[in-house]
Amino acid sequence: MENEEVFEADVVHGLEQMHSHSPYRPTPKGHDTVKAPSANLESEREIHHEESPLLLPNRGDGGRETSEHGVSETRGSPKWNGEGDFEGRPWWNKPSVFWLLPPYFLFTLAYGGTLVPRINLILSLICEEYFSEKSLHDPSFQMMPIILGGENPQCRIPEVQSLVSKFTLYCNLASGLLSAIISPKLGALSDRYGRKWMMSVTILGSILCEIVIVVVARYPNTFSVNWILLGYVFDGLGGTFIAAMALSFAYASDCTVPDKRNVVFGYYHGCLFCGIAIGPILAGYIVKATGQLLSIFYIALGAHSAFLLFLLFVVPESLSQKRQLQAREKSEFVGVGEHQTLSEWYHYTIELFTNMFKPLTILWPTGAGTNPAVRRNLAFLAAVDTTVFGVAMGSLAVVIIYIEYEFGWGILETSAFVSIVNISRVFTLLVILPVASRILRGPRSNTEQRLSGCDSIDLAIIRTAIFFDLLGYIGYATVRTGSLFIICGAIASIGGMGSPSLQAALTKHVPPDRTGQVLGAMGLLHASARVVAPTIFNLIYAGTVGKFTQTVFVCLAATFGVAFILSWFIRPHVYWDQKEQSNDSISDGRANEDIFQGDGGTVR
Repeated sequence: MENEEVFEADVVHGLEQMHSHSPYRPTPKGHDTVKAPSANLESEREIHHEESPLLLPNRGDGGRETSEHGVSETRGSPKWNGEGDFEGRPWWNKPSVFWLLPPYFLFTLAYGGTLVPRINLILSLICEEYFSEKSLHDPSFQMMPIILGGENPQCRIPEVQSLVSKFTLYCNLASGLLSAIISPKLGALSDRYGRKWMMSVTILGSILCEIVIVVVARYPNTFSVNWILLGYVFDGLGGTFIAAMALSFAYASDCTVPDKRNVVFGYYHGCLFCGIAIGPILAGYIVKATGQLLSIFYIALGAHSAFLLFLLFVVPESLSQKRQLQAREKSEFVGVGEHQTLSEWYHYTIELFTNMFKPLTILWPTGAGTNPAVRRNLAFLAAVDTTVFGVAMGSLAVVIIYIEYEFGWGILETSAFVSIVNISRVFTLLVILPVASRILRGPRSNTEQRLSGCDSIDLAIIRTAIFFDLLGYIGYATVRTGSLFIICGAIASIGGMGSPSLQAALTKHVPPDRTGQVLGAMGLLHASARVVAPTIFNLIYAGTVGKFTQTVFVCLAATFGVAFILSWFIRPHVYWDQKEQSNDSISDGRANEDIFQGDGGTVR
């Protein structure tokens, strides 16, 4: 027995010596492939084949096996990546998309509920400042009283409309620029430290934003409307709702098989637009019943706080400690605490800002297993998704400002329009998309689930969605009555099924351990679109209101036309397979490089 212990100690010591002399770090999984500089591709395959019976589970263990992508699966019952890490846990401590959906809906309900009142609050405050300044320069001018969030027909003039459009532009710049920096960081950090902790940062930013708005609205004579910009700064530091959506999608991707992600993402988009659909009409009636615009902001503040508490104390984390530690080991992230001197901190800060767009490199991968088709697909999918999102963000405030100016609607009528349009969008996401997916794909397959990129069905759904969006915005530019405008909004709402399909298609192109990076990169693009698109479209509206006011909708429709054209350059069944070297890398004469292939990718 003593000899066995000595032998075991010698073996451990020998392995440690090998590790200390190896230029590479072993992966947590035992399925490693090492190729010497002089080895050819065939010898690598032989080594790999000789090791595999010792490293892979026996396939006679009741049907459980490990797929080529490292996903633990059972024949006849497809499994999501990492599900084995949660085996043995009670149901209330296992991650599931349905854990996050109820609080996420509460969050979107508060977001939708404050959408119209917030713009009307800004409109009232700016209108009051405009007429106050005008009365100072013209003593004969009689200023009519401004009711906070009321009808205020005197505010429906091009001058005030232009000022409101520009102020919403400044708000979007304040939150969007910060979100562009923060969102990808939160996405990457969520791979290493868990989804729900990073999501908590986002919700905290929303809470601080609501507090600032309440204070400004409560004491308008003490705090200028410009203080609302501070609230948007807090929101941007939390990543805004863009980061919340991206992290929610990452959570869903952690516990969903790839071919069902478009439907699951549709649930989250359904929650978003359901909140935007129900929230405004509820807010309209609450404001009408209480006679106080601030009441809806108090309710939103309570909803955000409830979401934060539920997230911290109830929702199970979707990433196990094992997967978090693996992500930390593979990460090249340098912590702030490692920079000791002032010079090091200075260079770190400069690098932080100059490399702000470095996370986008995941959308143009060049490592093993990639090829030009993967890069083109990821680039075009990202471009289409960013364009669609940018148009949605660029038109959100403009549409609300436009319909109140053009049709003379108040908070209740505007809220009803927003609700009708988004109820149609929710119906599309929760009924039409799942039914269409079931009909086109058939019942859930009992075969092993493999990642193989997006398919023709995904592309058909994406193109159809963009086409209906295009029709809707052409209608916005041409109709001149409120009822027809509502019909055009309902037509455009069918395009709501495009966003979840685009997000799901992106995740299907990359290995499971890159999902957070991809969605974090999309968070960066979305945050950038939130800056660029509203800037352009708000300036267009501010410059054309009272002249050809519909110019902005012509530009929005043209943008959708560009996205529709780009969607035809995406090809089906393309996937980044990290377990195999790409043909490009082999043909380039790099087959003899030292390659260490582990669970997280290939290191050269």
